[in-house]
Amino acid sequence: MAEFTLPKNSKVRKNGKVHASDAANKKTFKVYRYDPDSGENPRYDTFEIDLDECGPMVLDALIKMKGEQDATLTFRRSCREGICGSCAMNMDGSNGLACTTAIEDCKGKTVTITPLPHMDVVKDLVPDFTHFYAQYASIQPWLKTETPEPSGKERLQSPEERAKLDGLYECILCACCSTSCPSYWWNSDKFLGPAILLQAYRWLADSRDEHTGERLDQLEDPFRLYRCHTIMNCANVCPKGLSPARAIAETKKMLVERSV
Repeated sequence: MAEFTLPKNSKVRKNGKVHASDAANKKTFKVYRYDPDSGENPRYDTFEIDLDECGPMVLDALIKMKGEQDATLTFRRSCREGICGSCAMNMDGSNGLACTTAIEDCKGKTVTITPLPHMDVVKDLVPDFTHFYAQYASIQPWLKTETPEPSGKERLQSPEERAKLDGLYECILCACCSTSCPSYWWNSDKFLGPAILLQAYRWLADSRDEHTGERLDQLEDPFRLYRCHTIMNCANVCPKGLSPARAIAETKKMLVERSV
């Protein structure tokens, strides 16, 4: 029997769905490359990925690039479930998690991938979080109390008090919000940024914390808090659907109320 070959770019049926032939079902990725230790300037490398042999997410494509095309490609990853925040990066101009960003949602013919904006780069797609973590530590993100625990037991909250923490505790510190904020780009040395201010309000809203006044004193500063201009980029890019801008507004409200 004569061998039958499908014409290039023809349609074939796979798993009940119609797909373009292998030659047509490929995606080009333009990936930022930079190694500070090399002394070379940053550059972009281009990778072509066969989507029929790749998982659906951008992280799957990156893993395939590193495993099959260039083992020196460097990026962070861990849970692959949108929980750890390790794979935060900029994809086609928008910050997000590579493990929860579908390739099909990147509409252009070429997907451009860069590290999070306006941060020093450790290598390739790995940003330097040293300053970001130092800012997080500065707000003392733990329960601070003066009174002893009741009979050696845990400090209790009512369901209503606990509900005030919803939309705050879910933050995974991926820095997608802070690195999408123009105010943070311009003043990251003094402005704490959306992610850290969200975490700061998480402790202000906690009914068990007894250092509210001290925490507000630390935030009442023209730069640490008030550089926020409600641009809302933070809420638009948060992979967990949180609103740092709302938390910042609530913090400003608490400062006004205590001065009245």
